[in-house]
Amino acid sequence: MRSVWLLLCLGLLALSQVRAEESDDNLDLEDIAEFDENDEEFLMLLEEKAKNKDLERENELAQKLADVQHNLLNPVVEVDPCETMHCGAGRICQLSDGKPECICIPDCPDESDTRRHVCTNKNETWPSDCAVYQQRCWCDIKNPGCRHPDNSHLHIDYYGACHESRVCDGEDLKDFPRRMRDWLFNVMRDLAERDELTEHYMQMELEAETNNSRRWANAAVWKWCDLDGDTDRSVSRHELFPIRAPLVSLEHCIAPFLESCDSNKDHRITLIEWGACLELDAEDLKERCDDVQNAVPHLLG
Repeated sequence: MRSVWLLLCLGLLALSQVRAEESDDNLDLEDIAEFDENDEEFLMLLEEKAKNKDLERENELAQKLADVQHNLLNPVVEVDPCETMHCGAGRICQLSDGKPECICIPDCPDESDTRRHVCTNKNETWPSDCAVYQQRCWCDIKNPGCRHPDNSHLHIDYYGACHESRVCDGEDLKDFPRRMRDWLFNVMRDLAERDELTEHYMQMELEAETNNSRRWANAAVWKWCDLDGDTDRSVSRHELFPIRAPLVSLEHCIAPFLESCDSNKDHRITLIEWGACLELDAEDLKERCDDVQNAVPHLLG
């Protein structure tokens, strides 16, 4: 009976050796020969080997489970390169040979609602803001769709069809820089009271409140930084839209005033030009846009 049990154990051992692909951890023939007269010790060794194999298998399964859980919690997500590509007004991103590039908007939706119409700086009514931005883009790249080369500088004056505007001249035009300075400071103060400025601009507003010499200058610098959306240290005519569009119908001098700020006619307004048209001393205008990326843009406060 004992010899039959021994032969059975030897068969099981041989089978485990084949499945383990002749692993170094399994018994060889010399190991078996040593236990011919000591079956008890042989069976203990065989049991120990089986436990080791079970442990290895459990560890293998645990590792596979951990890998699956990791993949579920940390999935590999393919990122669309266009998601991080900023193209600006009038342009959209598309992939070309796997690389993102900005192209002009190919089509604008047809707008039947007259409330979607916009009036441009040329006093022309366009069907939508999309159409204006598309036209400007086409003129930038000299696309056949460009109606006139000057349209590369086309921008929106206000929403709605163009209407006859009041003429700003005489005392109205002369007094407007003062009114504009006061308006900018009051807006800045109102935002500070509502805690809607960053800490950086809150400090500038506090300084303006406690130092009359900084009252208008700080407000002017804050608004210029606020308008400079692309942080290139100049304000384009397009970037003036948030301050121009809401005021055109209320303040007939805003358009000629802003036009006068671009003294060299390069379609960009520097801080010095901004201060000059507000009749501020250039020495009082210090560029302080450190927090411009964190600032929240506002129209009328």
